Amino acid sequence: MFRLFRQRALRWQLLLVALEFVLLVACVFGAVVVRYWSAPDIQLTFGHALRLRALLVALMVVLSMAALGLYQVHLRTDWLGRLTRQAVAFGLGGVALVVMYYAIPATYIGRGVLGIALILGYLAVTLLRVLFLQFVDADLFKRRVVMLGAGERAAEVLHKMRRRTDQRGFKILGFVPVGNDPVAVPVAALLRPDGPLCQWVQKLDVDEIVVGPDDRRGTLPVEALLDCKQNGVAVTELAEFVEREAGKIKMDLTNPSWLVFSEGFNISPLRRAIKRVFDVTVAALVLLLAWPFMLLTALAIRLESGPGAPVLYRQERVGENGKVFAVIKFRSMRTDAERDGVARWASKNDDRVTRVGRFIRKTRLDELPQLWNVLKGDMSIIGPRPERPQFVDDFNTRIRYYSLRHCVKPGLTGWAQLRYPYGSSEEDAEEKLKFDLFYVKNHNFVFDLAILIQTVEVVLFGRGAR
Repeated sequence: MFRLFRQRALRWQLLLVALEFVLLVACVFGAVVVRYWSAPDIQLTFGHALRLRALLVALMVVLSMAALGLYQVHLRTDWLGRLTRQAVAFGLGGVALVVMYYAIPATYIGRGVLGIALILGYLAVTLLRVLFLQFVDADLFKRRVVMLGAGERAAEVLHKMRRRTDQRGFKILGFVPVGNDPVAVPVAALLRPDGPLCQWVQKLDVDEIVVGPDDRRGTLPVEALLDCKQNGVAVTELAEFVEREAGKIKMDLTNPSWLVFSEGFNISPLRRAIKRVFDVTVAALVLLLAWPFMLLTALAIRLESGPGAPVLYRQERVGENGKVFAVIKFRSMRTDAERDGVARWASKNDDRVTRVGRFIRKTRLDELPQLWNVLKGDMSIIGPRPERPQFVDDFNTRIRYYSLRHCVKPGLTGWAQLRYPYGSSEEDAEEKLKFDLFYVKNHNFVFDLAILIQTVEVVLFGRGAR
């Protein structure tokens, strides 16, 4: 099993991407035939150039679907939601292709061919996904997992990963009690090996043993687990299993030694240099595209608030290594939002938010001035969201490992923003920390790029904004 983003990726994800890419290429060829059905000589004029143009169409549409989260393992939505996202993705891909055709005329395939290709592609991808998702949800294609332990720690998997989308990559065969741990899983889920552990798991065709007893002192069958590993059965610690499958780090399942000795948390000079080049490049490109919207936003704020009212506002936030800096945003609240000087969370339907502010928060236009923070080096494009010093001081004393999120620069967007809604309490901060620590532990260039693409979904659907 290969690794992607330093976590085990599910085989079906890349298989789905590959199948849809090939299908979209075929739809472009099919669109040429449909468009010029009665003129075979025109079909021949496309020649070898059509192959490259078809690859370009497929690439742009696949990237658009990735941006709308359609390749996320844990996408929780009904079929209407999926079809809506897919329609937006095809529309977004079509717009991107039109822009590219104006920029690079040699890639142009014609409006009729492009329109037919997108329609055929939408129908073909829909049919493929109906069949494919049933295929991957079949237990036959999931990793067969046995949990070694049946106490509170092992029961976390049942409680926190109970949805079908959570278990798309694995099937838990059952739980094997270890030592004197009190049983916290249903009796029907218990397993009792009827012989040597290695022979027993081979008889059950087990792919992976997840080790998660509440107390492992003197109770783990280490030699038997080593024998299983030598015979091709993966042996995984419970915290690593949850990290891999859920995309977050559960603090109650970890200990300081696991954080120290596990893979990740690598911030090398090369990684810093690559991240800085990525930040400056993306910030410059976004500024180049977004400056008209920034001017319109500034004008709307001025018209609503009147002369003399500030368009921008600065607020202290905590950055890398606990350094405090001034974040810059478009003002979305009244000027007297915190006249008593007490920091407050933004709440749903907050009456301090102006009419323009409500719109720019939903569309994330209020975040655009932070591109200056990125260019200055205070922030990154991707990273944990920066919090206010008053909140950070409180969280550092109350939430275990909270300070670890400041090992990297804060970001405009991040893994927690994709996986969790807006946080407005200590409980939300603790939950988002699980995703922030996953990012800090596993961040790399490909992961940053994937988060950036999927952020388009957040902006288009307004998830998490207040």
